[in-house]
Amino acid sequence: MPSEKGIVHIIDDDEALRESLSFLLRTARLDVRSYPSAVEFLDARPESILGCVITDVRMPGMSGIELLRRLQELKIGLPVIVITGHGDVPLAVEAMKVGAFDFLEKPFDDDVLLASVRSALTRRDGETRRQAERADIESKLAALSNRERDVLNGLVAGRANKQIAHDLGISPRTVEIYRANLMNKMQAGSLSELVRMALVSGVVKSE
Repeated sequence: MPSEKGIVHIIDDDEALRESLSFLLRTARLDVRSYPSAVEFLDARPESILGCVITDVRMPGMSGIELLRRLQELKIGLPVIVITGHGDVPLAVEAMKVGAFDFLEKPFDDDVLLASVRSALTRRDGETRRQAERADIESKLAALSNRERDVLNGLVAGRANKQIAHDLGISPRTVEIYRANLMNKMQAGSLSELVRMALVSGVVKSE
């Protein structure tokens, strides 16, 4: 029987990942259902169930982004946490724009995943935390120079350093320096974390 907070629905074609996530979440005393495809999840009629969804952005058949769009069409308001592979920043950006609650880049830390799931399950409390996080991020963004902001925009759009350098008329080495400054000022541990901060803030958007 689902808990008051609802069920965590894991959707991924990777059976090993489904099993490891299920084990982690059940160890944290959360109710879990898993599905090998987005179609099987939708066939289970989740609209009457509280909870959240964890799905991979890349799946055969219906992708994570296509699932997000389908949930919107069906007016199923489950928060969706999207998992992305290394280098899938453009897909993560697209997922956030389509309405993903959060995105995590593999390999992700167990505690980070659990925190995201708990925020999604308690959406109201989670939104309060996200508002506080947004205010903190916005204060960090305000400390960036115009050129650092330009580089951040390029990174959020999924551009490589060389492409950003060409667009801005500066050298790739200079872009690397701005990127390092960005990571330091934003206190981001990875590119995916930096992009997520920019998207959560709503201040920086992809083109």
